[in-house]
Amino acid sequence: MIKKTVFAAALAAAVLITSTAGAFAQCGGASWYGPGFNGHRSASGQIFNQNAMTAAHRSLPFGTKLRVTDQNTGNAVIVTINDRGPYHGRRIIDLSAGAASKLGFRNRGTTSVCIEQI
Repeated sequence: MIKKTVFAAALAAAVLITSTAGAFAQCGGASWYGPGFNGHRSASGQIFNQNAMTAAHRSLPFGTKLRVTDQNTGNAVIVTINDRGPYHGRRIIDLSAGAASKLGFRNRGTTSVCIEQI
C-alpha cells in the first residue's frame, strides 16, 4: 500500500511539474542496456559507453538532462539522453548499465522510476 501511495504522490507531482513549470516529468518502467551495444553508435551519433550516465528515450531531444528516481529505493541519478528507446512494453526509459548500477536495480533488470527534466 505504501508503494502505491508513494507512486501516486510522485505521479501527481510529475503532473503538477509538467503543467506549471513547462518542464518534462513522467513515471513508469525502466530497464537497462549495455553489453551488446557498448562501442557502437547510438541514435545521436555518439559512441555508446555502457558505463556512462546516459539513457534512451523515445522522444526527448538528444542532450536532455534528466533526474531519474527509483520509486522502490528513492535513489536518484542524473543522465543525458543520447539514444532512442525503449521499444519493449510500457517502459519509458532505458538506462545505461552504469546508471542502472548506481540506482541499484541492475541485478533485477527493471524497476519503476519517475524522470524529471533538469
